[in-house]
Amino acid sequence: MKILIPRLTESLLTVILNLKLSMLSMKTQYAFKALMYMAQQDRQRPILIAEIAEQKTIPLKFLENILLELKKASILDSKKGKGGGYLFAKNPSEIKLATVMRLIDGPISLLPCVSLHFYTKCKNCDENFCGLNKVMLQVRDASLAILENKTVADIAGTCTGL
Repeated sequence: MKILIPRLTESLLTVILNLKLSMLSMKTQYAFKALMYMAQQDRQRPILIAEIAEQKTIPLKFLENILLELKKASILDSKKGKGGGYLFAKNPSEIKLATVMRLIDGPISLLPCVSLHFYTKCKNCDENFCGLNKVMLQVRDASLAILENKTVADIAGTCTGL
């Protein structure tokens, strides 16, 4: 028995099925694990990559690339030589989760046509009449309301806020 779906609903269903509705990438999860670990340590001492990798079970080479990206974005700093390692360039309470997510994975929004920083118009779509666009705008705004207001200190349990 074949169910007939109206043309608009069928095309909407196709768009939904083709969306990259994914969870946080492993790379972003590792970045957050590393940042949480670092925030829970003595912030005055640099932390070796090997220590973070071992304590948080993150592949060393993968972690090196992640920490380098965070350094290039001025979230982390590094010290070379004996007693060297990575340390925060900013206070963990100033590092928003949205900033880290965008740095590591790119857009937070689920559709390119609702992205604030990576906007791209969808093909064959009029955003003024697209129901999916309107819903995904709400999803983006709800997600950002949390991610722009939570920090590394919040997820590390080290927030000494108000």
